[in-house]
Amino acid sequence: MEHWDVVIIGAGPAGLCAGVYCGRAKLKTLVLDKLAPGGALLVTDLVEDYPGFDRISGAELAERMEAQARKFGAEFRLAEVKHIALNGGKKIITTDEGTLTSDVVIITSGSTPHRLGVPGETGFLGKGVSTCALCDGAFFQNEVIAVVGGGDSALKEAVFLTKYASKIYLIHRRDHFRAQKTWQDKVVAHPKVELVLDSVVDEILGETTVTGVAVRNVRSGDVRQLAVTGVFVFVGSQPNTFFAREHLEHDASGYLVTNADMETAVPGIYVAGDVRSQLTRQISNAVGDATVASVAAEHYLEHLRGH
Repeated sequence: MEHWDVVIIGAGPAGLCAGVYCGRAKLKTLVLDKLAPGGALLVTDLVEDYPGFDRISGAELAERMEAQARKFGAEFRLAEVKHIALNGGKKIITTDEGTLTSDVVIITSGSTPHRLGVPGETGFLGKGVSTCALCDGAFFQNEVIAVVGGGDSALKEAVFLTKYASKIYLIHRRDHFRAQKTWQDKVVAHPKVELVLDSVVDEILGETTVTGVAVRNVRSGDVRQLAVTGVFVFVGSQPNTFFAREHLEHDASGYLVTNADMETAVPGIYVAGDVRSQLTRQISNAVGDATVASVAAEHYLEHLRGH
């Protein structure tokens, strides 16, 4: 069975950064991802909040990161991880392309935002439809936008977006919010926020850019169109941890728990990026997590081998 020093599960920003550091450390490193390297970067039109780049497309940033990891010797394969088993210190990784083993696993598999599943959403993702206010809010300076959701994330992000937008339609399918009362009070009192309750988005409208949303009242069935240039969707997310929850501690939402060195309770398994239980999920902290995880992994391997 094929054996590696380090297997990195997920090729988003955290996985690519881990590939760079593990490669530079001369570790036999494999990066696995079921899709193309880049993760969420591949559906991010422009990045303006990553240090050192005034403006760069998500795809270009991913391409540069991947090239750097390959330069230092990391290898990449397209494969979906199905399960991790433990055999002493060895990690047995089962994928849809076969099984392999490693001494270290770094989990950087990210999370998947829940979608509305309506026409127009996929086509405009990264081009007017977003799941990250901090990433994309500045692109909507003085524009009218919609925020969809009723939990803490939706209301927090709506308040954050008032720094940029001239008006925000806050669309929620119920007549009350699930968010904490503090955030409810903030959105209700904010002059830029108009509540659109008992309503769901039926379609995101536009040709080359977003021009509006079709909103249906769930009580009356009436449909109306709201003119907006952006739609921010915050209806929850699902961490990609199904293959690891058997062995690793996770929070109530399924995000994996680590210490400050990105270590889990299982020796030799580390976690970095959006899949980790933490305050915020940005490119910059994903690569920071991955740097720490990679250095910790190198030290673990040195200790394991008696160096």
